[in-house]
Amino acid sequence: MPTVAARRARIASARSEFLRFGSAATESVPDVVAASWQRSFSAGVDASSSQARFHDDLDVSGRLVRCSDPVIARLGDEVTQMPLSIVLTDHRARVLSRSETDHTIGALLDKVSLAPGFNYAEASVGTNGIGTVFESGQPLYIVGPEHFHEQLQPFACAGSPIRDPLTGRVEGVLDITCLSEDSSPLMQSLVRSAAHEIEHNLLVDRSQCQQALFETFVKLDARSRGAVMAIGGSVVMGNAIAQNRFDPAEQWLIHEHARYLMLSPGDPVDRVELPGGKTVQIRGTRITVGNDIAGIVVAVEIVAESTMPARSTLQVDLSVDVLSPFAAPPEATPDSEEPSIPAAGTGSVLWNRASSDITSALARSRVLLVRGEDGCGKTALILDIHRRTLGDATVHMVTPDRESLAELGRFERVRGDRRALVVLTHLDRLDEEGMHTVCAFLGTNNRAPGLTIVATVPVTQLPATPAFTELMAWFDDSVTVAPLRHRVDDIPPLVTSLLASMTGRRYAAVSPAAMRLIRRFSWPRNIPQLEEALEFALVRRPVGEIQAEDLPGYCHSESMRQLTAIEASERDLIVHALHEADGNRLQAAAALGIARSSLYRKLKSFGIIAA
Repeated sequence: MPTVAARRARIASARSEFLRFGSAATESVPDVVAASWQRSFSAGVDASSSQARFHDDLDVSGRLVRCSDPVIARLGDEVTQMPLSIVLTDHRARVLSRSETDHTIGALLDKVSLAPGFNYAEASVGTNGIGTVFESGQPLYIVGPEHFHEQLQPFACAGSPIRDPLTGRVEGVLDITCLSEDSSPLMQSLVRSAAHEIEHNLLVDRSQCQQALFETFVKLDARSRGAVMAIGGSVVMGNAIAQNRFDPAEQWLIHEHARYLMLSPGDPVDRVELPGGKTVQIRGTRITVGNDIAGIVVAVEIVAESTMPARSTLQVDLSVDVLSPFAAPPEATPDSEEPSIPAAGTGSVLWNRASSDITSALARSRVLLVRGEDGCGKTALILDIHRRTLGDATVHMVTPDRESLAELGRFERVRGDRRALVVLTHLDRLDEEGMHTVCAFLGTNNRAPGLTIVATVPVTQLPATPAFTELMAWFDDSVTVAPLRHRVDDIPPLVTSLLASMTGRRYAAVSPAAMRLIRRFSWPRNIPQLEEALEFALVRRPVGEIQAEDLPGYCHSESMRQLTAIEASERDLIVHALHEADGNRLQAAAALGIARSSLYRKLKSFGIIAA
C-alpha cells in the first residue's frame, strides 16, 4: 500500500505541474495517460469546470444494448459485494446504461454526470476510463490522479472497448467504476472478460444474412491470392491486399460499384477504371438468404495500370431536338419519367459505362432494351448518344397510350438513305393488346436497314405474362442505367447544367454546404426530384449562391420511412428553426416552443441531418 500511495502521489504532482505549465516530467506517469493529458489540454478541457454534455437521442434498445444486458446482469451478480458501477456506452462515448451494486456510488456518479445520456468522450471531460479507451483503442485502468478532471479524482475506472467481430469497429465501451480506495487491478480482468463475452453475443446476434456474407468472405479470402472485399448493408470488409493495393478513394469507388452490381441483373462481373489510372476486373458473388440479398463478395484484380489518371470521355450535348410524329417529346409528355434535359454525367464510372454499352449496341444495330429507375436519364442518354452518332436521323417516341401505338401500327419502313430511331418507352405499362402491337412492329422492322430500335423498362419486377415474355424475345441486348444515388460524381455537373437551364444569364450557384447535402441525399425520384429541389431553392434565392437552408426540407432528412404531410411540414419547420439558431438545438427548441427532449426525438424520427 505505501508503494501504491507513493506512486499516486507522484502522478498527482506530475498532473499539477502539467496543468500549471502545460508540460511536466512524466517518467512516473504511464505513456497512455501522459498522451491523454496532452490531448485533453489541446482539446480545451478545463480540469476544474468542464461538464459532460447531455444527449437524449440514444439507441437504448438496439443491438449493442440487447447483447450487453445479460452480460452486465451476470457481472453484477458476481460483484454484488463490491461497491461499484457498471457502465455501457455507445460508439460516441455516450452512456447508454448504468447499474450499481451500492446506492452511495450511484449518488457520487450522479454528481459527476456519469449517467445515461451524458458524453464521456475525452474531448468533453478529459482522461477517463471511457473516452481514453476510445482514443487509445485498448483496455485501460485509470485511477485517481490519472484522471485529467479534478472531479473524477476520487474514482478508479477500468474500461474495455467492445468491437464488432466482423468489422472490427468499436461499437462501445464497457466500464467498471468505483472509489479509488475500493479499486483493484482485477477490475481490468473482469471488464475485459465481460467485453469479450459481449463481442461473442454480437457475432451470434448477427442476422443470417450477415453471417452468410462473413462466411463467404472468409472462404474466398482463404483461396485467393488477390484483393477480396465484402459489402452488405453497413458492413464493409477487405483483406490486407485490398487495403494495400487501393487507396481510400479507390476502395470507396469499388464498394459503390459492387453495390450496384449486387442489385443489377446479370452476372456481377465488370471492369472499372479507377481515378488513379488503374483498371480493375471485379468478379462478384451475390449472397442470398431466402429472398433477401445479404450483400456481395468480390475479388478485385488489376488488369491495367496507367501513369496518367483516367479521364471521362463522355461529353453530353444539352440541345437535343426531337422530331416525333407519334407522340410529344419527353419534356412535353405529362407522365414522362425522364428529366427535361439529359443528365450531364461526366466523371461517373456507371454513367460512362452505360453510355459506352448503349453506343456499342447501337453501332451493331442491336434491338436494345435499356433498364433503369424512373427519372434516371434513360431516354435522355439514348437520345444524346443517337444524336451524336446519327445526328440526321428522325426520332420517333412511342408511349404506351393507344394513340401512339396506333401510329406505331401504321409505321412506314425506312427506305433508301433515310435513318430513324424508334424509342419505345415504358414497355412494362403496355396492356396485352399493346404488347401484341409492339411484337408485330418488331417482327416486321427489327432488321430494317437504317432503323434503330430501343425500348425502356424499369429495374423493378417486370410482368410475367406470356405476352411480355414473347415481347422480350425480340431484343438482342440490355443495358442498365444506374440511379442517381449510385452516381454521386455526376451530381455537381448535373446541378450546374440544371441551374444554367433554369436561370439563363442570371448568376446562380450552389454553396459547398448545400452541395454536401445534395450529394448526401438519396434522390429516390432521381433527376426530376433534383430539378424540383433546385427550383424550390431558386424561389428562395433567385440570384447568388444557394445555401443549405434554401433547399427543401427533405434534402436535410435521411428518414427511412415516408413522412405524412403533417410530419413533412413539421420537419421543414424544425430545419428552418435549426438554421435560424445556427444549429443550436436548445435555441431551436425554444423558438419552436417545445422541450429539448421532444426536439431530439423529432430529429431522430424525421432523420434530420442538417443540425
